[in-house]
Amino acid sequence: MSPRTRRLLPATGLLLLAGCVAQPQAAPALTGVPAPPASVPAVAPSLPGVTFVPLTPTATTPAPAPTFTTYPTVVPTVVPTTTTTTATGTTTTPTTSPTPSPTPSQAKKCTGAPTGRQILTLLKDNPAVPDAELEVAGGPFCGGAWSYTTVQLKGGGAEALSVVTTGKGTTLALVTAGTDVCNPRVKAEAPVGIRVLACGY
Repeated sequence: MSPRTRRLLPATGLLLLAGCVAQPQAAPALTGVPAPPASVPAVAPSLPGVTFVPLTPTATTPAPAPTFTTYPTVVPTVVPTTTTTTATGTTTTPTTSPTPSPTPSQAKKCTGAPTGRQILTLLKDNPAVPDAELEVAGGPFCGGAWSYTTVQLKGGGAEALSVVTTGKGTTLALVTAGTDVCNPRVKAEAPVGIRVLACGY
């Protein structure tokens, strides 16, 4: 055996011993314990042809309040009607309200006779008139041959009397005197202006 072979034998033996040394075994796997989860990638995986756009939260705008339109109230116009029944049938016709006639104007103040003094003189001879000193309160007002005058006690204090007369000068005659002079003759014969003063219409 050559000297070189002698040197190799001990080295070969050491290698064989090293191979016989027990290798450390892996720890036995524990049963019943779940495996740790795989880590989730922070960035979504990129796929060919697919682009991921991150969602950005947007502010919600409140819906505008509803608006209401006000329409004018329409009041129906009711036209009064008159129903007439005849032998040929029933006829309904609209009724028109009569237009009120304007109130006639009262008589104007007399420009001549009779005068207030003439009216007072005429009343002195009338037993229906108080025997006291009188004065003219209003008038005389003339309409045609008629006149209307109001008189009162001198100094006032009492209700005025109305005096209706006809004629002028020597034909001056008393028709009526008192607090109510709207008698049938005045209603029927007096001019409109005198009737308005005596009766109010």
